[in-house]
Amino acid sequence: MSKRDRDHELELGETESVEVFQHTDQLAPDVLALFEEAEADNLRLGAPWYQNLIDTVYPAHGGVHIYVLRRGGKAIAALPVLATKGKLGWAIESLGNYYTSLYAPATAPEAKYQDVALLISAASQAHAPTIAFRFSPMDPESRSYRRLWDALEANGLAAFGFFCFGNWYLPVVSDGAGYLRGREGQLRSTIKRHGKKFQAAGGRLEIITGDGDLERGLAAYEHVYASSWKHAEPYPAFIPGLAHIGAGSGALRLGIAWLNDKAVAAQLWIVTNGTANVYKLAYDESYKAYAPGTLLTAFLMETVIDKDRPTEIDYLIGDDAYKKTWMSDRRERWGIIAYNPRTFGGMLSLCKEVVGRLLKPLRVRLRAAVAATSVHT
Repeated sequence: MSKRDRDHELELGETESVEVFQHTDQLAPDVLALFEEAEADNLRLGAPWYQNLIDTVYPAHGGVHIYVLRRGGKAIAALPVLATKGKLGWAIESLGNYYTSLYAPATAPEAKYQDVALLISAASQAHAPTIAFRFSPMDPESRSYRRLWDALEANGLAAFGFFCFGNWYLPVVSDGAGYLRGREGQLRSTIKRHGKKFQAAGGRLEIITGDGDLERGLAAYEHVYASSWKHAEPYPAFIPGLAHIGAGSGALRLGIAWLNDKAVAAQLWIVTNGTANVYKLAYDESYKAYAPGTLLTAFLMETVIDKDRPTEIDYLIGDDAYKKTWMSDRRERWGIIAYNPRTFGGMLSLCKEVVGRLLKPLRVRLRAAVAATSVHT
């Protein structure tokens, strides 16, 4: 596509307009409806998720923007982004954080890549010079991924895909008991032996679902988290905010393992639209001998499968070894990085990207050669 054709394609039509907002509470009902439709596919794409994210992670960040395209007065597409200014220009990325396991624009069924391209253009013009766009994590097989890629290229940007992380999940095909019978023998033995030991020592398992017990549950969760191996949360209000969202909609499954009235393990699940999402898990290492984390996982798996009847259980982010024990399938999440070659910073970053990709096979071969040499010496 020539520059002239591209510029023409990115011009707003007579009935089109782009609006910009800084928070979900500013959005009109028809825009919220776009996010509600997106949320039906994934919790992380809905307005409540973004509201919690903005309020607890980016409350004072001036770069939060939600770009909305209207045609004939109707909301067609919405693009939540975070703009950050660097020494050479602006970088614009998907609005998210390390809990964001999936990202996609919110779009009407009739939306095309040209519609998203108009939002990319508006964001770029508002933050000149924009040197790069970065959107992640995304489903590389989705229409949203392809549409966003085409929208970036329609703006004359050089786009590249990159791997984000593995995503382990379980298509649910049996009841809870059948699921546990399908686990490896060593895990079944652990659940049986430690379950008896845990119960004999005064242990019990609980799942909190509503607002009535939420504060008690969150206090227990935070106690366990502080006693675990995990680092303190940089944004401590995010998870409680997510729990309140889940409790308010009936989607929360906050599991707590108690031993003599002391919380020793905790997990936070959100079950919505047929998917059980496992967000947080931790246990007090002082009680590792009772395997409270394993027992709580087994309890949640069986209970959620039988009562909520999800079609999928999603372990979200990462290839942690324990996930293979509980899940059966793996897929990948990818991102898109796109550079603006019409800016100095964009061209510099583009050159680095290209050189890095050309050298990657060489680095892999060198590491393999060094490893082989080490083995033989």
